[in-house]
Amino acid sequence: MTDEARAPKPATSHTKADLEAFDASLPPDDGSDAADVARGFIATRTEPVIEKIQPNEWLPVSWDLSRSDFVKGPTPDTVNPALWRQAGFNAQHGLYEICDGFYQVRGFDTSCVTFIRGDRGWVVIDPLTTTETARAAYELLTEHMGERLVTAVIYTHSHLDHYGGVLGMVDLERVESGEVPIVAPDGFLREAVAETVVAGPAMARRTTYQFGLLIPWNEHGHVDQGLGKGLPTGSSALVPPTIDITETGQELVLDGIRIEFQLTPETEAPAEMHFYFPDHRILCMAENCTATMHNVLTLRGALVRDTLMWSRYIDEALDRWGDKTDIVFASHGWPHWGGDAVRSYLTNQRDLYRWLHDQTMRLTNLGFTPNEISARIDLPSGLWNDWLCHGYYGTVSHNVRAVYQRYLGWYDGHPSSLDPYEPVEAAARYVEFMGGMDSLLENARASYEAGDHRWVAEVLRHAVFADPGCEEARLLQADAFEQLAYRAESGPWRDVYLTGAQELRNGSIDVPVMQRPRPEMARGMTLQQVFDYLAIRVDGAPAADLGHLTINWQLPDTGEIVRVELSNGTLHSTPGKSHVSPDATVSCNRTALNELVAMGGQLGDLTESGKATVSGDAERLLALWGTLTDFPIFFNIIEP
Repeated sequence: MTDEARAPKPATSHTKADLEAFDASLPPDDGSDAADVARGFIATRTEPVIEKIQPNEWLPVSWDLSRSDFVKGPTPDTVNPALWRQAGFNAQHGLYEICDGFYQVRGFDTSCVTFIRGDRGWVVIDPLTTTETARAAYELLTEHMGERLVTAVIYTHSHLDHYGGVLGMVDLERVESGEVPIVAPDGFLREAVAETVVAGPAMARRTTYQFGLLIPWNEHGHVDQGLGKGLPTGSSALVPPTIDITETGQELVLDGIRIEFQLTPETEAPAEMHFYFPDHRILCMAENCTATMHNVLTLRGALVRDTLMWSRYIDEALDRWGDKTDIVFASHGWPHWGGDAVRSYLTNQRDLYRWLHDQTMRLTNLGFTPNEISARIDLPSGLWNDWLCHGYYGTVSHNVRAVYQRYLGWYDGHPSSLDPYEPVEAAARYVEFMGGMDSLLENARASYEAGDHRWVAEVLRHAVFADPGCEEARLLQADAFEQLAYRAESGPWRDVYLTGAQELRNGSIDVPVMQRPRPEMARGMTLQQVFDYLAIRVDGAPAADLGHLTINWQLPDTGEIVRVELSNGTLHSTPGKSHVSPDATVSCNRTALNELVAMGGQLGDLTESGKATVSGDAERLLALWGTLTDFPIFFNIIEP
């Protein structure tokens, strides 16, 4: 096939017609969102590029503020008009004043960071994703508001973009000495590690699709996440909290600033919290209320969120603070000013998640299956007419299926779903049933020309999986994905479609990079989390052949010990306990154990270097280590 066949295509007449109809359905725009986005602007960086501490050829910079400069003017016919509007808001970047003493830096990362002037320095809320973007935000604040140290940090929840950049704003020594408290919701450390380590390799690959990490930023490519502009790259750290918020109603005074907390577990993150500043009449809603419908289940994968409790926690915040709040802000998006605007915003966000929950379960209890439900639920007019409830990030379509999944799981109730063929086997049978590849492609081409791009995308999945080398099937499916991307209001849906199209046209990514916890993450993991991570790497069948094995793992530098047991190919660990007569004993410092986790080395390498000693049945112990699986980042998605 020619290079032209692999190039991005213009919007078809059917796509243009669909986008025109969608545009006609949008609510009137009174300009209030644009005014709120621009309100309080002070300044931004003159140099748009934020350099990486450790640049590499593949991802040379951490962040480039100029990458979104193309988002201006009329909506191109390759972008959904609502997503284009949202992209324009998210493209605005710099330092903003919320009110006297409260400031935000937005647009330097997927999330935003808030700075509050305390008696001695700055209280920081959510220090972004990377050291590089956090440092740039702190430098911008310092340039315009004067030099002050960070005196406290608050993590609103357990996602990387709200804690990973902390070392760009505060030295680790000041935290470890107790000079700078770090406050987080109960369960933060457990959830921060659990989500990104146990399922980290699969999430990392799927993240390249959800956020369009490998596609260009332009009107044919990545336009916006919906929640923010995109993901930065660079160095991230996990600095454990020093103060846990364990109950709603708990209060703290940080650098002279009074704060009241509300725990909101299993909402947008498994560990999350809202908080209120009574002396300022300001409310922070973390990431439970943003400028978009959020995800009930992210496309990268995560635990399914509890929409019922999500709605109830927003309602609880309304009840506690709605009548005494003048400003509300969040960890993404922009603030809202004025009591009426605050209450309207919170009310509609509350209703949004309750609507998704209740309407899904109503149809579930009538016997409808997930895909049937997603085809039957739209937003009511009161929520559709609120631009901030639109699906720029999450969508009604995949959120209602997630609600179903939370209650009933993957099984849709139909007997044929119990034991389906795996994709390649099913694909071969589908192609045969459709009269062979030539017949399938002829019909698919006709459907494409008729504008039925959803059907083309679905049916050609079987063609590509039956014969991944069939160029005509690959390129036609890529063209269909692209047209669906142009229609998508959701930034992640657009990026997923376009990433799939790119890999169909140019081949799946094949870079020999393994996904492991970063060194900073390994240092922050508990011993239980370390050994649970090692357990998921065990290839069960060969490990089972090693028989029963008991191990005492000693850490002389911390004085800790872990009881480890291999049984039927499964690895069990209990920190603080030991076997009376172990088959083998390992002794190494925690730093050496962290090295094994982060670098993926062999235990034998540590013993040879003198960083570890092994006594007892060393042969079986080292053989166990040989069963550990490495997880490549770039496994196939769009083809078998």
